[in-house]
Amino acid sequence: MTEQVTNELRRSIVAGDLAPGSTFSLRSIADQLHVSFIPVREALRNLEGEGLVITRPGRSAQVTPLDLEDLRAIYRLRGNLEPALARESCLVITDAELDRLHEQAVEYGKTHHSIHTVFEAHHAFHAEILAPAATSWDLRVLNSVWRAAERYIRIGFGKQNPGENTRIKGEHERLIEVFRGRDPDAVAAAVLSHLKENEQSARLALVDEPRAVALEF
Repeated sequence: MTEQVTNELRRSIVAGDLAPGSTFSLRSIADQLHVSFIPVREALRNLEGEGLVITRPGRSAQVTPLDLEDLRAIYRLRGNLEPALARESCLVITDAELDRLHEQAVEYGKTHHSIHTVFEAHHAFHAEILAPAATSWDLRVLNSVWRAAERYIRIGFGKQNPGENTRIKGEHERLIEVFRGRDPDAVAAAVLSHLKENEQSARLALVDEPRAVALEF
């Protein structure tokens, strides 16, 4: 039950249904999800560990506000870990796996997919392209920072932008092609460039909310 409540609250926070900075009571969440206080309290502890909520005295909590310094820290961690893993992964990942991931990237471009559906799917894409070189601890840390990054992206993007599916498809197809070259330096540079562009897009959306910005996790 605690895991189910954790997953549901995480989904609501990442998707922006629970807005950054908003407060809520344990009772309201328990009533909404038809559970007792105990799994809600444990779920909030889990989410506090992920940096998504701040627990408050009494029976209330706050969704962690969005912050430029936090965004910088998230992408600093990603920039240190992901290119290093990509350097190793490109040498051992199989052609068959790259073919499968390419098919997945092509799927992103189909217009019947909502932008939120695409974001859900390509979380797995990034995990799978790094997995051949990643330890369980690497993936545990990455899952945490990916979730933290995703809330900036989804909230900053707000709603689907025409052509965004095609852009995401193209970005991921290019990553696959660089991986096929098996050049660790080129792969690391491509991943780092990808992350820097995403951080800049998220930063623009955070400081200029009315403007529609193309964002990607």
